[in-house]
Amino acid sequence: MSVNRIDALLVGSPDAVRVPLVGQALCAGFPSPADDFLEGALELPRWLVPNPPATFLMQVRGESMIGAGIHDRDLACVDRSLAAYDGAVVVAVVDGQLSCKRYRIEGNRAHLAFDSPILPAFAIDEFGEVEIWGTLRFSIRWHVARGRLS
Repeated sequence: MSVNRIDALLVGSPDAVRVPLVGQALCAGFPSPADDFLEGALELPRWLVPNPPATFLMQVRGESMIGAGIHDRDLACVDRSLAAYDGAVVVAVVDGQLSCKRYRIEGNRAHLAFDSPILPAFAIDEFGEVEIWGTLRFSIRWHVARGRLS
């Protein structure tokens, strides 16, 4: 059994990888985050990011995923190599807008759902263009004031 030690979290760890932080101005359809939309990077231990080329961070806006423990201004770590599955939290491009939603399959129909009891799920085919852009691997939340990421 592999045990991840706390020293694996230290900055400058030999097993660390830099994960790009994608800004708010993001166009749909890029196969990976484009340099024009990067705001910086965060160094994370390799065991948290098993596929660095397919992984990026983006800041969440809004409270629609609070039931999943994802709050406004959290950082979502998204892995584009993971396939969406029923119950997964995904980043989807819905009519050109990036959105964090719960992916649900009911019968033959895929749905994107808010993780809030007061907001309804909607079928993917109700919109003109939907692309599942990646699956959420984990999120990061600060509990104190946070500084600028570099």
